[in-house]
Amino acid sequence: MSRTPISQTPTLLKQTVLLNGWVHRIRRMGDKLVFIDLRDESGLVQLVCYKPDLDEATMQKVDELKPEYVISVEGIVNARSEKQINPDMLTGKIEVAIKKVSILNRANTPPFPIDQDSIKVDEQLRLKYRYLDLRTERLQKNIRLRSAWVQACREFLFEQKFVEIETPLLTKATPEGSRDFVVPSRLQPGNFFALPQSPQQYKQLLMTAGFERYFQTARALRDEDPRADRGFEHTQIDLEMSFVEREDVMQMVEAMVIQSAEKLGFTLKEKPFPRISYRDAMQKYGADKFDLRTQEEKDAGILAYAWVIDFPFFEMDVKTGHWTFTHNPFSQPLPEFREDHLAGKNIGNILTSQYDLVCNGYESGGGSIRAHEAEVLESTYKIMGYSEEEIKNSVGHMLEAFRFGAPPHGGIALGVERNLMNLTGETALREVVAFPMTSSGNTSVMDAPSPLDAQTLQELKILIKKSN
Repeated sequence: MSRTPISQTPTLLKQTVLLNGWVHRIRRMGDKLVFIDLRDESGLVQLVCYKPDLDEATMQKVDELKPEYVISVEGIVNARSEKQINPDMLTGKIEVAIKKVSILNRANTPPFPIDQDSIKVDEQLRLKYRYLDLRTERLQKNIRLRSAWVQACREFLFEQKFVEIETPLLTKATPEGSRDFVVPSRLQPGNFFALPQSPQQYKQLLMTAGFERYFQTARALRDEDPRADRGFEHTQIDLEMSFVEREDVMQMVEAMVIQSAEKLGFTLKEKPFPRISYRDAMQKYGADKFDLRTQEEKDAGILAYAWVIDFPFFEMDVKTGHWTFTHNPFSQPLPEFREDHLAGKNIGNILTSQYDLVCNGYESGGGSIRAHEAEVLESTYKIMGYSEEEIKNSVGHMLEAFRFGAPPHGGIALGVERNLMNLTGETALREVVAFPMTSSGNTSVMDAPSPLDAQTLQELKILIKKSN
């Protein structure tokens, strides 16, 4: 007999079904009657076990059952009486009368309840047993919604003739705003790869290569202190387009966000999204991330998107006394500031083509029209105080590529976790990630970071020096 998903049982009245899943709850009603809630990925169903109708072997198995046992059940789908209907369950009008039970795996008592929300359980305990935490209804819903949102975005981009291309995870350390995670090279001792903070340079090289519409669901890694809405690693819907201006990219992204959100049943406060300058945002809201919703709209789960534009290109680093970029160094200045940018004049007044998408108080994505001419990118690094040799070592490969005819291009990266926080109403990144880091920077379930053995360190030519 083929397995039946629990969600299909209401359509199979009077039929014998084979169900597999986890014991969610057990209610023993005296010596003869047992009710079992069985859970699989599709839903929950009530099983009814009337012991006098069962053989001795099956009765013994039913007596042994505990929450989270993994079982296989054969039974007949029956309609519940009117008084027994549970309107809160999708399968609330039926129950399955057990004929046979097989125990597929026994389970220890979980360290916290699986049949209720784990939001108040200690974070360290939740992440140590993350595979159990993920069985809870809320996290199952969040992770499945994450998958559905990414799929909706991917479908939109394919409709718009984007090409999905993966870029390398082992790359070169370059300044993009955060510390790099580095990986030692065994074959070239003393040299290191860097894990990408974003696919920024590779996607610009793809534009230079003639792929006019690129995207990927990209992993990005940044060695910065974890907090509620930021971790060491994240996922982003990353896209780039050639022969575009700022408004072209914003309209494309806006259409994708609207289509994907509404496809999943969400309501948006305003379409098209408002556009507000960085200066106006700071004056009106005191920040470039703001929430446009009323309290009533917050309670209703409304999504309020807006674009923030016209950012300053540079800001003064008070520690070094040098100019540094506010978002990333690969952006194009707005056309009216191009000459000042090339001349290195009026630096504090130069505005960039950067645009951020904000929603419900969070930055949901950020992008820009990129520098596609070697002299513009080179000028950015000169303004930041780089020498000719330092520029060559950092982005010489980009400058060379641009001299072979790079088209005007721009794009954006939408943080998957940030967007899912908006969709779910969660306030912590760990609630929308399958295996997040702890607040102290350790992995879920597995003990990492952890020391390497002496042989591995020797192969990598790494010597660990003890701190004083």
